[in-house]
Amino acid sequence: MNNNNKDMPKHIAMIMDGNGRWAKERGLNRTSGHEEGAKTVRKMTQYCSDIGIKYLTLYAFSTENWERPKLEVEFLMKLLERYLKKELEVYLKNNIKFKAIGDLNRFSKSLQKTISDTEIKTSHCTGLTQVLALNYGSKNEIIRAIKKLNEQNLEVNEVNLESCLDTAGMGDVDILIRTSGEIRLSNYLLWQNAYAEMFFTQTYWPDFSESELDDIISDFIKRERRFGGI
Repeated sequence: MNNNNKDMPKHIAMIMDGNGRWAKERGLNRTSGHEEGAKTVRKMTQYCSDIGIKYLTLYAFSTENWERPKLEVEFLMKLLERYLKKELEVYLKNNIKFKAIGDLNRFSKSLQKTISDTEIKTSHCTGLTQVLALNYGSKNEIIRAIKKLNEQNLEVNEVNLESCLDTAGMGDVDILIRTSGEIRLSNYLLWQNAYAEMFFTQTYWPDFSESELDDIISDFIKRERRFGGI
């Protein structure tokens, strides 16, 4: 992928779907699918960093995911904390900044500290920003943003609302990718995806590859984005 192309996307968002089905088709526990999915997160983050993407936003845990079986939720929390501690060295080595978006207050104090520590320790990095959406729901984000507007006595307009979103300063999404064949947004970055080019692939997240991402980016570059104009 030629990262010197002026039409390269700056912000890619991904809905990482299909871990459970990937595992089931192989006769494995759902947790094995999540473990394999974490490897794909690492691979995609590294690749997006290498090709010059500015923001990679990944839907890691939604506000609705608390409805999953308790043991699976507990596993996901442990996997996330383990992932962040393990990845810190990778972030620093590759000049990758880490940021979390969502309502983090529901997580354990230990996980909140790990998230905060990772953000602080990578805050000086100037390459790719990897954004994990954690306990995230777009409707919840917009409501929280409106509350911030009211608290700050700001006029309700696009600029002020965007400044109060979790993604403030990141710009809109250029490409949205959802794996596993589902064709819906699932309450993900509804505001930020206003003019995103959307791609839905049958591939389960653990099998999503750099070459498939290359194909999507190539397709994106060929598209004419009018943003409502002619």
